[in-house]
Amino acid sequence: MSASSADYRSIFLSGEPLLDTRAPIEFAKGAFPTSQNLPLMTDDERHRVGTCYKQHGQDAAIRLGHRLVDGDIKAARVQAWVAFANAHPHSYLYCFRGGLRSRTTQQWLREAGVDYPLITGGYKALRGFLIDTLDAAAAQCQFVQLGGLTGCGKTELLQQLNNALDLEGRAHHRGSSFGRHARTQPTQINFENSLAIDVLRKRDTGINQFVIEDENRAIGSCHVPLELHRRFIDSPLVWLEEEHERRVERILRDYVVELSAEFIALQGSESGFDAYAARLRQSLKNLIKRMGSERYQRLAAIMDEALALQHSTGATERHRDWISALLNEYYDPMYHFQSERNASRIIFRGNHAEVLAYLSQ
Repeated sequence: MSASSADYRSIFLSGEPLLDTRAPIEFAKGAFPTSQNLPLMTDDERHRVGTCYKQHGQDAAIRLGHRLVDGDIKAARVQAWVAFANAHPHSYLYCFRGGLRSRTTQQWLREAGVDYPLITGGYKALRGFLIDTLDAAAAQCQFVQLGGLTGCGKTELLQQLNNALDLEGRAHHRGSSFGRHARTQPTQINFENSLAIDVLRKRDTGINQFVIEDENRAIGSCHVPLELHRRFIDSPLVWLEEEHERRVERILRDYVVELSAEFIALQGSESGFDAYAARLRQSLKNLIKRMGSERYQRLAAIMDEALALQHSTGATERHRDWISALLNEYYDPMYHFQSERNASRIIFRGNHAEVLAYLSQ
């Protein structure tokens, strides 16, 4: 008899790829970073079996499932599972609850000569364990927030710390109106899962104080779990200072040079540039209510000139004009207000080297 495991902690700490036998639609809603989806049934097959179960009961549904997944279809799926098991001999398989689909997959693998363990409780138990991991971190860990004006390099500094939680990286979003990348963000479930695994692995090394960026709860379409965010906003704040010109250059690199390259790599030169330009224009337009129509129209005209120059020659220097004005007229006043409001929480101020040395203590 093949084994099973309920040692979810060790499973996630191992980093081993996991064999997910759920239907593709289930996998798309939420999965784990190392999981590979090799389903027992397609979405349509699962739907038909589910309908049969509701109308005629479990035995009829099982019989239908075996009719739908038989012959060459069954052979191809078993072959894919065997290849996975041979490539990852120390890992596990799971379905949603660790029930019939897991046991069927395990049985068919055994018939093909492979004993492969399943995860007790399946995806639901693994997901519950990760939710508990985040709740435990909120209750037991200490946090320090890293703040600073837009473009001051908070993300770069976090990447130099072994106890940082990169929320923007996990959310695949830079956390502002201009923060979207060319590719879509993860689902909320996948964001939480990857964050929880990061927390679990760092805590396993003895880390119990984390540095996180001073963020809103919403990072694009992803949201930091409520209890964790409540701990964040009550935490001490370290303020990173940076010269205006260096901030402009950093924003130019991130939101112009790298973003245009992302779109072009994804969609080709013309379509990619058009999509990038539309994204940049929409990002500025999203601020119109807060910055006012006159200011928006003025900056939008500068942006259009910069985009036209970039499209015709590849030069990006004209973008510095709207970036600098946006910082001076919109972002900086907003952040200065927030800094003054949170002055009692600020425990240290300094440049990149000073803040890095302080947080590394």
